[in-house]
Amino acid sequence: MARRRRKSKAGKWVGRALTALLAVPALYILAALVGSLVPVNRGWTEPAEGTTIYIADNGVHADIVMPIEAKGLDWRPLIPPGDFAAVDPNAGWIAFGSGEKRVYLDTPSWWDITPRTIWASLAGGKRVMHVEYVPSPAYAVREIRLRPEEYRRLWAAIRADFALGPGGRPQLIDHPGYGRADAFYRATGKANAVRTCNAVVANWLRLAGVETSLWPPFVNGLIWRYRRTGA
Repeated sequence: MARRRRKSKAGKWVGRALTALLAVPALYILAALVGSLVPVNRGWTEPAEGTTIYIADNGVHADIVMPIEAKGLDWRPLIPPGDFAAVDPNAGWIAFGSGEKRVYLDTPSWWDITPRTIWASLAGGKRVMHVEYVPSPAYAVREIRLRPEEYRRLWAAIRADFALGPGGRPQLIDHPGYGRADAFYRATGKANAVRTCNAVVANWLRLAGVETSLWPPFVNGLIWRYRRTGA
């Protein structure tokens, strides 16, 4: 009888452990749903005129696409084209994204994803900034018009996420990038299951004063709020 009771107790502990293990992703998804529906900067309205910025979406993470130069602000002195292999001379736009270092640098394609990189994205690791000069924002899925002060705040929020070197310049990472016109830079802080690439973009928009989702770890929880490109 004592042996049976011991087995029964062991079974209960295994069941509780499995329940707790399954509860974690369920709670995460529930929190993501709530965080994606709850707005911040609720009183914001899109102006009839202003500077248009774009949100690109590859199905997993979002990038902000901005003019290289607008409202007296120019990205080229901070992120010089010379940092890149071959920037299109006609490029008028620049895209910014951010994420965990190993996930960004070690997975140029979906086939390169490994359990190690998945774990890094969840448990946390060093954060990087991914920057790309692009000739057109036509590939983006959403667009937002900003007032001059909102544009300047967005510019400042993105700039503040670069980890600067001794000379006050962003620190270029020795990596070939995904193509000829993109590069990686060191970023401040860490990325993890809470501070995801999409949550970072939402934070940039929040600091700009734009209405956005409170916490959208998944890309769909962010982009649903904004107009489709060309609409």
